[in-house]
Amino acid sequence: MRKVFLTALFLMGIVLTGCSQQQQARRPVSRTSGSAFIDKSVERNRKLIAEEEAIIDSIIKSNPHIDYIASDKGYWYHYEVKNTQDTVTPKRGDVAFFNYDVKDLNGNTIYSEAELRPQTYYVDKENIMMGLRSGIKLMREGEKVTFLFPSNMGYGYHGDNNKIGVNQPLVCTVTLSDIKPETEVKE
Repeated sequence: MRKVFLTALFLMGIVLTGCSQQQQARRPVSRTSGSAFIDKSVERNRKLIAEEEAIIDSIIKSNPHIDYIASDKGYWYHYEVKNTQDTVTPKRGDVAFFNYDVKDLNGNTIYSEAELRPQTYYVDKENIMMGLRSGIKLMREGEKVTFLFPSNMGYGYHGDNNKIGVNQPLVCTVTLSDIKPETEVKE
């Protein structure tokens, strides 16, 4: 009985002394903030885009006979076939029918037109590569345009999980064969 009493008294003493002491919060070992990470990421992306734009600029300068146009979205393009008759370009609510191929900046084919087959794109309602989404809306029916996309207008830091790598700038040649209102397209 005496053992039980001493054991209970001992446990009670531990509980009372343990609870009465002030606990100090531990300080973090490192004090990096989320904004430092974001700042580094922004700087890394600026460098990457500047490097890609320098490469694209050298391609443009090495082809002075081609009239490249700088888009306000951050890519460049030139017409291989231009339609000066029509004024209609695809807009939200239209369906664009097009063919395209994808190459790297050295001209090596990543995806051929045959691999990609004719495309049907519900303008601004489907998820396609950002550069194509913007570029197609500049085109008129029958035009063939070559686009030079920095990686942020292509598949970015992720790639396409197949042939297009991480942060890979792309050259896409697009032929817009038809534009129809969505109401006229049967699924």
